[in-house]
Amino acid sequence: MAASTAAASLRLSFPLLSPLAASSSTTLRFPIHRRWARPSLAVAAFKKISEVSPLSIPQEPTQPLADEDTLPAKPGVYSVYDPSGELQFIGISRNVRASVEGHRRKVPAELCASVKVAIADEETPDKTALTNAWKSWMEEHIEATGKAPPGNVAGNYTWVGAPQRPQDLRLTPGRHVQLTVPLEQLIDRLVKENKVVAFIKGSRSAPQCGFSQRVVGILEGHGVDFVTVDVLDEEHNPGLRETLKSYSNWPTFPQIFVGGELVGGCDILSSMAEKGELAALFQN
Repeated sequence: MAASTAAASLRLSFPLLSPLAASSSTTLRFPIHRRWARPSLAVAAFKKISEVSPLSIPQEPTQPLADEDTLPAKPGVYSVYDPSGELQFIGISRNVRASVEGHRRKVPAELCASVKVAIADEETPDKTALTNAWKSWMEEHIEATGKAPPGNVAGNYTWVGAPQRPQDLRLTPGRHVQLTVPLEQLIDRLVKENKVVAFIKGSRSAPQCGFSQRVVGILEGHGVDFVTVDVLDEEHNPGLRETLKSYSNWPTFPQIFVGGELVGGCDILSSMAEKGELAALFQN
């Protein structure tokens, strides 16, 4: 895809930290972490990224950053460069100085040597103005280079923290609770009320087998909205492992259901991913 096409296809979606697509094969992560104050009616004017001069970031954490006038604790957009001048990340923050300080502490020095900053005119600027400034910088960079900054691409959590994973679903509050309906009925309701369900060994954040880990990785890597159920959790899902084998007529785990129907296990999901068939599956 040409650089101009990639830039033209850039689009922003909410809520915050939702994916932003630069092209059909690149997913960008929107770098806002905090709730913003009530928007102001004023719209701040920001320079283009190419019009801003870089500021050096000291390699030693004990060395101070630029003075407050140069790098103030105000809302704005900023971009961070490695020692060779390659752009690594474009961010937006209510406190640019604090954000740069944070990157300086947690990001390897070889990725964080200088920064460009554009500060808002207002103390509490319109969120849309800041968002548009960030988007403009991103478009300008993509148009010039044909690619997004590596730190903004989804899956790179050096710059943007990993998203919190949803908790696994549980069929009962605990062993002490007596079921009033058959377990098969609970399973049937679960797979039909959720578009994509993965019955795995272990939790979503800590799978207990390589196949379950692979399935979670594939689904998350394709941006699928799915829920997981731990078949090894006998405290909250007693009897699930054997009952599910009978319900699905499938002897192994993990098991993936889409739209109430069994798709299969890890091998089938991996094969579909390699053939590029998952997008069509989850669109149905």
